[in-house]
Amino acid sequence: MNIKQDGEEGSLVLLKQGAEARVFESTFMGRKSVVKERFSKKYRHPSLDAKLTLKRLNAEARCMTKARGLGVHTPVLYAVDTVLHTLTFEYVEGQMVKEVLLHFGLHGIVEEKMTNFAKQIGVAIAKIHDGGLIHGDLTTSNMIIRKDTNQLVLIDFGLSFTSTLPEDKAVDLYVLERALISMHSSCGNVMDQILTSYRRSTKQWSSTFNKLAQVRLRGRKRVMIG
Repeated sequence: MNIKQDGEEGSLVLLKQGAEARVFESTFMGRKSVVKERFSKKYRHPSLDAKLTLKRLNAEARCMTKARGLGVHTPVLYAVDTVLHTLTFEYVEGQMVKEVLLHFGLHGIVEEKMTNFAKQIGVAIAKIHDGGLIHGDLTTSNMIIRKDTNQLVLIDFGLSFTSTLPEDKAVDLYVLERALISMHSSCGNVMDQILTSYRRSTKQWSSTFNKLAQVRLRGRKRVMIG
């Protein structure tokens, strides 16, 4: 991808690189933006790689748009480039929930704020699940508290897919639960608060909760076996 000099319209500044994509800060029509580039995998046949990359790119764009249509705050999608395999979307000013929770008890991050964030997380997940959408990577790094409104914004729909199965919803919740346990154990019962909010917001709690109990049991067995 052609990276222009910093300061030019459309210039790219690398923010993060993962196994599947690179994320850049840029500008789009005079607005600060984020560009996510899905890069090719050299170990795959070129034609297969191009087909799979394009499929995931379009799926991510559709899932992000669907989540927004379900009433969940997501970055506004500005453009999809099927040649360069990039998505361009709104740059959300704010803090990742990961950073907020890591500073729990410090810098004004008090119980009341954490309860509000937990409630927003539960409501957002319930909305996408009831709408037949699975996020696929629910971690506190993929949630931002918008600076000007304190609204929760879900980001990174790169692993998202459509499903109405209670099993898929339960795994989505379990991924978040494990992330909270490993990264934010000092925050106490934040997952309980998220699940309380989720239960009050979803129409399909019973089947999802039963599956969540099974997924937790499988997870514990894997840990014990190693």
